Amino acid sequence: MKHSSVLRNVALTLVIALVGCSELEKSDDPTKNWSAAKLHSEAKKDLQEGNYEQAAKLYESLQSRYPYGTYSTQAELEQIYVYYKQHESTSAVSEADRFIKAHPNHPAVDYAYYMKGLANFSDDLGIFGIYTDSDLVQRDTKPTKDSFDAFRDLITRFPNSRYAPDAIIRMKYLVNALARNDVAVARYYYRRQAYLASTDRALNILRDYPHTAAQEDALDIMARSYDAMGLKDLSQDTVRVLKLDFPKSRYLTAQGDLAKKVEWWRFWQTSTSQ
Repeated sequence: MKHSSVLRNVALTLVIALVGCSELEKSDDPTKNWSAAKLHSEAKKDLQEGNYEQAAKLYESLQSRYPYGTYSTQAELEQIYVYYKQHESTSAVSEADRFIKAHPNHPAVDYAYYMKGLANFSDDLGIFGIYTDSDLVQRDTKPTKDSFDAFRDLITRFPNSRYAPDAIIRMKYLVNALARNDVAVARYYYRRQAYLASTDRALNILRDYPHTAAQEDALDIMARSYDAMGLKDLSQDTVRVLKLDFPKSRYLTAQGDLAKKVEWWRFWQTSTSQ
């Protein structure tokens, strides 16, 4: 009995201490009596001044204390941007998806789609020559494809959105960058005599990126891979397509045959200058 009494006293002391700490924290919170409008205006101010961490905290407080209403909805949108500026792409995309699901008919839902694409957008694909071939093979292009899909959803659903023109520009960039990346990977396989893999990658380029400069590179890779595998007829057929589509191709001799040696720097120069 005595032992049980001691335990009860200890438990009660801990509860009192925890309650006291909680009350102390609440009393020390300078925003405890702020209205939704006040929380939003202060969060917006921090956002504009680049105080993203503080802005995020205020937006979270706003949504927690006032989960319904105009200010809470606006806070959800602006929180997406805060995560984006903090380079927290996963959180930004998650917040954008949540907003889209909760407010599919909101007049600013197109912004959520745009920010979802922007969160995954990376412009370092355009200078991928700084990576080694091995890096390119291992490179995860899923975020880039997710970015493209989000921009595509935006212009499909909201073709007149103010964000559509920029989304289209970014989509074109992503397509060309991904195509060039695939060309580099295909050449990587070719140089390592993995001719079947290089052919498959080249075929994917022809199928997935039909209106890019990478088509010329893909045809060259295919022709050389077929030739290396002893599939002379397929190689010659591919060369004919190359001559038809790209009569002035840098991969062809003046006689219309495959050049025996293509200077490697020419590929990188062409890829990075487009």
